[in-house]
Amino acid sequence: MIPFTIDDSALFAARVGRSGIDAAAFAAGLAGKGGALARVRAMRAEGTLPLLALPGRRDDLPGLETLARAMRRKTADVLVLGTGGSSLGGQTINALADQGFGPPKGTPRIRFLDNIDPATFAALADRVDFARTRILAISKSGGTAETLMQLLTLLPRLEKAVGRMGVAERLVVVTEPADNPLRRLATRLGATILDHDPGVGGRFSVLSLVGLLPTLIAGLDAARVRAGAAAVLDAALAAERPEDCAPLRGAAVNLAHAAAGRATTVLMPYVDRLAHFGLWFRQLWAESLGKGGHGTTPIRAMGTVDQHSQLQLYLAGPADKIFTLVTLAVAGKGDRAAATFARDPALGYLKGRRMGDLLDAEQRATAETLIRNGRPTRVIRLERLDERALGALFMHFMLETIFAADLLGIDAFDQPAVEEGKKLARDYLAQS
Repeated sequence: MIPFTIDDSALFAARVGRSGIDAAAFAAGLAGKGGALARVRAMRAEGTLPLLALPGRRDDLPGLETLARAMRRKTADVLVLGTGGSSLGGQTINALADQGFGPPKGTPRIRFLDNIDPATFAALADRVDFARTRILAISKSGGTAETLMQLLTLLPRLEKAVGRMGVAERLVVVTEPADNPLRRLATRLGATILDHDPGVGGRFSVLSLVGLLPTLIAGLDAARVRAGAAAVLDAALAAERPEDCAPLRGAAVNLAHAAAGRATTVLMPYVDRLAHFGLWFRQLWAESLGKGGHGTTPIRAMGTVDQHSQLQLYLAGPADKIFTLVTLAVAGKGDRAAATFARDPALGYLKGRRMGDLLDAEQRATAETLIRNGRPTRVIRLERLDERALGALFMHFMLETIFAADLLGIDAFDQPAVEEGKKLARDYLAQS
């Protein structure tokens, strides 16, 4: 069973007026998109898209769990080096265990270092005990300049603390099984090297060891992440008609709104633990679809925070956006507002209420306000947020992205435009 429900009725004209799309015309068009569903089914059946095999795999998890236990042993910090898809999925899952206040007892703090600001690394060096630190460096190509720079600046500190033999025991590298700078460096150091599947792109790698090794280090259940993904994948590809395939329907309705001039898509979770999920989605959608003049602009907002910063624009600014709110069943959860401190009549609406009651009221009110103001809005409702639910969300949005690329006739898995900037940065360094 899929651990969430999707209500997309407010993406259509019957509920939001002229900013919505015509339901009958959309249904007629979607009925003719069975080819996209058939092509993804074939990729799974033929094994030509390896990420579609990951939800059903369990054979790799015992080995990863053994490594994760070793990395947890006598460890205070695990530094995960990587950028983009090498980091965002792991960060998203780790938020289930560490919401910013430290990890559960018995597990190390996992610090994801995905940028190269020298001030950040100087602060890190002052606060981390490298004698009780392990490093996990992830780069699919093995040539990511940022990841290599991160590692090369941290290795001297690690070696000073534990010696060259200690570095070998405390460094794990994930990269493609090919000759590349990261693999060569790890080999010289005697570090543990894990193979990144060449057929799984970085931004689609969250269900692979890239996302699941940090998951296991954090003490979370990687098998449940994949089980949630499998539930969505199986349901999507078992659909008899395109309209019954939720990710295909989501892709088609996004593109229909883009064609009508609403080419910005806002993802707004009302769950702090999904803050990084919004960033993960932003990369997935933008880098997969932004090609040949196609694509829509993804924005990550956060409820309730961005009710106080962006909602004014969303309600009264240009009608060029569609919205997906991700809500959680939180009514009745959390501490109760203390009645003894709420004697002011202006606080009466909070008296005796729990924090979850206010969050529930605000997420429902935002959705309804957007709809009343003619803003196309989809609501994804979670009953609970755990590993299985998160795996299901990952799979839904990966499939939605793959279907959107198929409908646009573009390759979801390359990113040719960003290579120019990478080459130019290397040229600048060579010239200086």
